Amino acid sequence: GYFYSRWRKCIWSSHDLSDIVFIDNYIFNKDVFIQFNSTVGEFVGYTELGVYNARAWNNNPGQLQSESAQVETVCKRNADIDQQTITDKS
Repeated sequence: GYFYSRWRKCIWSSHDLSDIVFIDNYIFNKDVFIQFNSTVGEFVGYTELGVYNARAWNNNPGQLQSESAQVETVCKRNADIDQQTITDKS
């Protein structure tokens, strides 16, 4: 059989969340074939299929804008909650 998954994460290291990065990986059989990184600002393909999809997705301004917005809508909101929880416990 085949295994497909999507792995999304937010990475930050400072309290002011100015360096937060959103990464969205598309994985097929345990290999990332396409990735969006908010620092890069576009999709990057790592396989033939990934390069083909990245080219198509990068030509769709709505999709790029939606992925980039995840930094604000998902990452910063949840990181703020996590940061407060950690600070309250110490």
